[in-house]
This record gives sequence, C-alpha cells and structure tokens, in this order.
Amino acid sequence: MSGTSQEADRREGGTRTPVLLIRHGQTPWNVAGIWQGQADVGLTEEGERQARAVAADLASHSTRPWKRICASDLQRARRTAEAIGEALGLEVETDPRMRERDAGKWSGHTKAEIEKTDAETLAAFREGDPDVRPGGVGETTHEVRARALAALADVVARAPGEPAILVSHLGWIRTLVPEANADNGGCTEVIAEEVLRQWVGSASISQANARSGDANSIL
Repeated sequence: MSGTSQEADRREGGTRTPVLLIRHGQTPWNVAGIWQGQADVGLTEEGERQARAVAADLASHSTRPWKRICASDLQRARRTAEAIGEALGLEVETDPRMRERDAGKWSGHTKAEIEKTDAETLAAFREGDPDVRPGGVGETTHEVRARALAALADVVARAPGEPAILVSHLGWIRTLVPEANADNGGCTEVIAEEVLRQWVGSASISQANARSGDANSIL
C-alpha cells in the first residue's frame, strides 16, 4: 500500500498491521477429494499456475508495500510462497505453526471413506464441535487456533505495522477468519491486531467454530 494508505490505517487508531492470508495452490489430493492434514503433498501443474498468477497479480496490482512473506513449511504452501516471494523480491520465512490441522487417521482418505469408518466423529466435526479430534488423534479447533494466533502475534511483534503475507492452509486460515476465501490461491486481507482482539479472550466463537469445522477445510 502507498504511504497515504498506511497513514489512513494508523489514523483509525493504534498500530495496524495489514496481513494477506493466502491459501496454497491446488494439490493432487485436492483434486481427488482426499483429506491432507499435515501430509506433505506437492502442487499440481494447475497449483503451480495458481501460485504464479497470485504472484503476478501482487507484483503488478497490489497497492501494499509487502515487507515479509511467511509460510507453512509443508511444500504446498512453501512452494506457493516461493513463487510470490520471487515476484516481490522477498525471502520466504517458514513456520511450522502455520501447518494445516493435523487430521489424524483421516489424512489420506476421502470423506466417503471416513463416513464408513468414523461417521460420528465426522458429523461432530462438520457441526463445528471445537473439541473434536479428527481421525481420533488429530488437532482440535482450539489447538489449531492457538498456534495460529501465536504465529500471527509474532508477525506483529517483530514488525508492527509492516504489511506481511502469510501463505498457509484453509483449515489454519479459517480458524482465524471463518469466512476466508476457500479457493486454492485465494487471498483474504485482514488487520492482524483486529484478528488478535477478536479471538483473545473471546467467548462467542460457536459460529466461527462451525465454519472452521467445514469438511472442506482440511482437504
């Protein structure tokens, strides 16, 4: 963003750190409808194209002066971030706290397969129960959100007010922003401090938990 836009952010009160949340490009498991979780799956050719398209768009049309780019260390997010970083002249920093939700024994299986073996847990997850452990041993929504907030807080603490790009996974992103763009390569811009204020100490999160439990969120 231009200096004028950054000044407008500051005028609204306190430090405001713009953050662009980007979902990784398409993977073979996305195409097949297989739950990935933390399985380290690479991008398809289309996923590579999506990463380059986001990179080109940010390089040519973004009005933000993006200063940093951080990514999950899983290759689908890291590779997407590398394409963007190359276009913007930024070195990618990786953070394992930005990984997708651990899907436990569901990882590597389709929803149809999971419905046959773990229908009750899957139904609870879809209904947004924040204490459900996917695949019996996976992470709850509370646990994913806790590490997502910690990673976001560190971004702010290290460079308050400096626009940053975070490339991660839909399940991770939606624990922070339940209505985030679900497309592969989809972008959602937020103010980090507003997201942190929303969740830290918040008691009314049932609707957001339901959205975070969307069955597509860890595909």
